[in-house]
Amino acid sequence: YSPSRRSPRIRLQVPVFLRATDLSGAEFVELTKTLNISATGACIASAHVLRHDQVVHLTIPAPSPAPSSMVPSETPPISARVLRQDAAGTMRLFGLEFLRPLE
Repeated sequence: YSPSRRSPRIRLQVPVFLRATDLSGAEFVELTKTLNISATGACIASAHVLRHDQVVHLTIPAPSPAPSSMVPSETPPISARVLRQDAAGTMRLFGLEFLRPLE
């Protein structure tokens, strides 16, 4: 626990779609997961390179309401800013701060 944290982190792996642009400006969607999460931010893993202060969007996959639906349902996007990154093998870990705290 760090005293600078505004809310406690919970070690929780939640699948999320990460939507962002890579360093070349190309948009991508990656299915990844949180490593921990709090009301004000999360740590996620990504194979992509994100920039410090870049705004990314996270959505949580949800079960499709209809079996015939080809479009995966998901939650409304959560916008977050990249605060820091660490390398972990071939993956990168990103500390994100949500632009609006989760309710």
